[in-house]
Amino acid sequence: MYKYQEALISYQEKIKAVASEEMVLNLGPQHPSTHGVLRLELITDGEIVKEVIPHIGYLHRCFEKHGESLNYAQIIPYTDRMDYMASMNNNHAFVMGVERMLGIENDIPKRVEYIRVLVCELNRIASHLIAIGTYGIDIGAFTPFLWCFRDREHIMNMLEWASGARMLYNYIWVGGLFYDIPVGFETRCQEFVAYFKPKMQELNELLTDNQIFISRTANIGILPLDVAINYGCSGPMLRGSGLKYDLRRVDEYSVYPEIDFEIPFAKGEIGQVGDCWNRYKVRIDEIEESLKIIEQCTEKLTKEHKRTTEFDPRALVPKKTVPKAQDFYVRAENPKGEIGFYFIADGRSDKPFRIKSRGPSFCNLSVLPEISKGVMIADLVAIIGSLDIVLGEVDR
Repeated sequence: MYKYQEALISYQEKIKAVASEEMVLNLGPQHPSTHGVLRLELITDGEIVKEVIPHIGYLHRCFEKHGESLNYAQIIPYTDRMDYMASMNNNHAFVMGVERMLGIENDIPKRVEYIRVLVCELNRIASHLIAIGTYGIDIGAFTPFLWCFRDREHIMNMLEWASGARMLYNYIWVGGLFYDIPVGFETRCQEFVAYFKPKMQELNELLTDNQIFISRTANIGILPLDVAINYGCSGPMLRGSGLKYDLRRVDEYSVYPEIDFEIPFAKGEIGQVGDCWNRYKVRIDEIEESLKIIEQCTEKLTKEHKRTTEFDPRALVPKKTVPKAQDFYVRAENPKGEIGFYFIADGRSDKPFRIKSRGPSFCNLSVLPEISKGVMIADLVAIIGSLDIVLGEVDR
């Protein structure tokens, strides 16, 4: 009996010695929980993560270098492929910058602007549904994933009806649109809003208020507000840390100043401000606000700025885009945060001398090592999902 106890104690000591040794693990780049081709090098002490080192570049497509050899209109399809979950929003930000450089931003018809906001908010909902559905499946909830993709399909069908493409649209052009929205599009949007509002209530009952989901996300991956600001976080990441900051209100671009909507931000109803649950909740609330914006846009498009035979969405589209020599930065509120484009125009060519993109996913990913120290590997998966990154935008 004594020898058995001695052997057992010796075995337990060996286990402790092994458990206390540091180990290097690779999470990705093929692992589905990394939301793309992202490789995370983990230094672990047993199940505890001591350090996270992100390795990026697996999806690099030289967007900025391509932009130097293409004219402004030809670059628009390349912006689609950055955050391919929110292509309309990328189009809008890029086009808005070129229009401001040309000095025609105040000449864009109101109907064009309301259509732009309408399709961008539809795309925002579609992007958040991807974020919420995949986040649920990361943690083990399969049903919300299916529900989110089912409802996202309605938006994909509508945007395909308007632009001819399901994900990469090239719909918003410099000076206007590829084409006016189809007849009956506004009615279809109103029908979608009426259909989708009860579905959001069901999703909240299934996931948001689910005690298992709350246990996996509340008080996990806490991002303090000062750290979020210092790392350049934006969008739901920043608002999830308690700051009421949205470029649609701050910069008041397009027709957003004419639209009534609130800016959701974390209040710590469950867990702690800055944790995974609060970042998730901000996206849920943003969907509700986007539905309000869609309702107002469809009302404007059917009344004050309704369709006329004289309306031409391409009336202001320039045949050749040659801005004056200038350096110019434009930014907009994408589903994932601040998307920015920095242009250097030489005043002679219709191609930018230099173009630089500021992707929100890149900055949001940069804070991952800071908020992942000391967590368990299973919690690291929850933290990654709460960032809502897309590697097409990180790598570009």
